[in-house]
Amino acid sequence: MEASALTSSAVTSVAKVVRVASGSAVVLPLARIATVVIGGVVAMAAVPMVLSAMGFTAAGIASSSIAAKMMSTAAIANGGGVASGSLVATLQSLGATGLSGLTKFILGSIGSAIAAGIARFY
Repeated sequence: MEASALTSSAVTSVAKVVRVASGSAVVLPLARIATVVIGGVVAMAAVPMVLSAMGFTAAGIASSSIAAKMMSTAAIANGGGVASGSLVATLQSLGATGLSGLTKFILGSIGSAIAAGIARFY
């Protein structure tokens, strides 16, 4: 009996909150919404471009690039080979295969959150 009374009370409380929330709509300016969306898109698009510019490409690590210097440093530190799971190996994997859907979602969310934080001041 207590469980159903508790559940009924919770449902009633949620219904009251929904009524209050739907009664007062929050209207965001279109410019702020656009800023948040653009922030997410830029963050998602920037990572592959930055990886490519650093030298982590689909064809492998580009010679005379930042990636080549990182790989050389990692190989010297590990006695001649790049360790699996290291930063260089992970970045090369991302450069070769691209970003997964979850990674794109996370990057887009972070970019949107940063853009929203910046947009709050303008």
